[in-house]
Amino acid sequence: MAATAATKGNGGGSGRVRAGDSSGAKNKGPGPVATAYLVIYNVVMTAGWLVIAVGLVRAYLAKGSYHSLYYSIERPLKFFQTGALLEILHCAIGIVPSSVVLTSFQVMSRVFLIWAVTHSVKEVQSEDSVLLFVIAWTITEIIRYSFYTFSLLNHLPYIIKWARYTLFIVLYPMGVTGELLTIYAALPFVRQAGLYSISLPNKYNFSFDYHAFLILIMISYIPLFPQLYFHMIHQRRKVLSHTEEHKKFE
Repeated sequence: MAATAATKGNGGGSGRVRAGDSSGAKNKGPGPVATAYLVIYNVVMTAGWLVIAVGLVRAYLAKGSYHSLYYSIERPLKFFQTGALLEILHCAIGIVPSSVVLTSFQVMSRVFLIWAVTHSVKEVQSEDSVLLFVIAWTITEIIRYSFYTFSLLNHLPYIIKWARYTLFIVLYPMGVTGELLTIYAALPFVRQAGLYSISLPNKYNFSFDYHAFLILIMISYIPLFPQLYFHMIHQRRKVLSHTEEHKKFE
């Protein structure tokens, strides 16, 4: 589920849920070298998504229209979203205390939407639905990576923490809507071209219908979206109420 990229690790907005959330038990944390690397990684990713945000604004001001803005940020979007694959490695080697399986699913779902849907089906790139999930992802990731950076430095401004646990209320449904509409828009083109489909007969005696696969992905949003969304609502209450109680005792 591509939209689940928001509450991952130490930050969020549109939905990823990971172990090691700042609201849970305290973890030992990475060593100094790993911490320095993670700070650099998160600063670079924050800057990358800021570049995407600025690119969207500049393109909109230049064109005077929000249609087809995807083309103005296509390259940095692909680069920085694909760069999130490193987060799977971070979990695998233990410098981030999160599930490798869950993180892999969440990262790969976004990478899949970027490369296997939006990149592969050129006809959907001008759809407004693409802009919908791109905006949701962009705001989410700027907040999320900023959250990670300041958390690693042990100096987390409340406004960033509040944004991480509040803006998902709008950004998550916004991202999911854009993702679903984009996949739906791609379906007729996938069927017409037989994209990534394998038909019988062949020497492997194996068939694969990419069109049906995309429909199954869309259906999977039905059980996943409410579970993740209400989990995040619960986390918001838990984290922000804990922060308010801590302030009272300061």
